Amino acid sequence: MRSIKKVVTQWTAALVVWTLALPALPLERPAAAQVIKTQVNLVNLFVTVRDKNKRIVGDLKQEDFKVAEDNQDQKIAFFSKEVSLPITLALLLDTSGSEQFMLGAIQEAGSAFLKRVLRKGDEALVMSFDSDVDLLSDFTEDRAQLDRAVHRTRINIPSGGSIGGNPGPIGSRQITGTALYDAIYLACSEKLNTEAGRKAIVIVTDAQDEGSKVKIEEAVEAAQRTDTVIHIILVADPHFGANTGAAKKLAEETGGRVLSASSGKKLMQAFDEISEELRSQYTLGYYPSNSTRDGKFRKIKVETANRDLKVLARKGYYAPKG
Repeated sequence: MRSIKKVVTQWTAALVVWTLALPALPLERPAAAQVIKTQVNLVNLFVTVRDKNKRIVGDLKQEDFKVAEDNQDQKIAFFSKEVSLPITLALLLDTSGSEQFMLGAIQEAGSAFLKRVLRKGDEALVMSFDSDVDLLSDFTEDRAQLDRAVHRTRINIPSGGSIGGNPGPIGSRQITGTALYDAIYLACSEKLNTEAGRKAIVIVTDAQDEGSKVKIEEAVEAAQRTDTVIHIILVADPHFGANTGAAKKLAEETGGRVLSASSGKKLMQAFDEISEELRSQYTLGYYPSNSTRDGKFRKIKVETANRDLKVLARKGYYAPKG
């Protein structure tokens, strides 16, 4: 069983420990991803469109879309139905005590999700978080390594160590913290910031945060600055409930979705929906009419000519500075 690390009390110290513990950064991604990375003035949007019955719509054309930045219409300069651009994915698993009854189902569904969604050229990492944030596998294309990382997750119970198997009543345990916002911040600022192309974080959690050093606004900003979409699968113990408000803020501000799962079957279905979404996106790009390099946040709104369709895309980005 994994021994429990002491909670780091200073945020700066936590960053040092995290940085020192990380393996070397991955090599440069394939040339296809580099095209997006080098076009620093081009704002890229990865967009999913669903109809009233929540079915994905995949037959739209460029003229069906409208993009506005800070309420100013923008000219779409690049459009494609993108399925081949590599995906960089971070799978974050909540291993606090409130998730102990679902851990087995989370492991099986998470492993199946990675095998299904990842294709040649894609990379993924696996992290767990409770009172600490642990990197279980750095970016890799190796499915077997990722599978082992997912199955190494253990519930962190401060009073008695990490547990697996059949735990006792959750209400009798003392839960000291769940560093959800820290995990998002670290995944974005320490790992995803050097990656290019389509980037997503998929989190299995009840979205209850206790003890993070950063606030939810800082976690959202870290995702926005790295063009990362956050998808959340809510898995909640009835004793603790779920923080749906926090989950919606994290997902909606970055262009992601929130799905709920109360059983192993529904958890697998939620992962399947996210897998389908990641592989059914439109890519829109535009050169902003506001070329000021002021580092400020710019609001983005993407619409379709058919107002009955629901568009999922990030809500904004931070302009370059200097």
